[in-house]
Amino acid sequence: MKRKPARFGVRLMADLFDFLILTVPATLVIFWVMGDDISFDWTRSWGWHVSYTLYLTLVPLLWSGYIIGKRLFKINVNRMDGGELTLKNMVLREVLGKFLLAYVTIGISNVVSVFMIIFRSDNRAIHDFIGGTYVRQNN
Repeated sequence: MKRKPARFGVRLMADLFDFLILTVPATLVIFWVMGDDISFDWTRSWGWHVSYTLYLTLVPLLWSGYIIGKRLFKINVNRMDGGELTLKNMVLREVLGKFLLAYVTIGISNVVSVFMIIFRSDNRAIHDFIGGTYVRQNN
């Protein structure tokens, strides 16, 4: 299949939708169980970050490179060599390339990645290079 990289806007929208699709229902369940005011403060906890990173790492392996937001916007993660995504690709991409690198660089790597996606012709970010992946726009 021809490589058609997904642009920044569609990747951003997919990420935002994905975050909202997961956090709003989870927040409502927490509210229902705990009886506290509805708040998104729990999304700042380590438990949430680990859970969300596991979701971003494992679901694309089971769902052909998609997570919920990417499926809605018809984009998915693919290996550069055209092979099947592996656990190694996704751990390098999501755990090392996004989560740990952003933590170590105090978010600077995220800013650099945004500019890479916008200005590079292949629209690849730092985490794409680390994981050997790219995000493809499907028609």
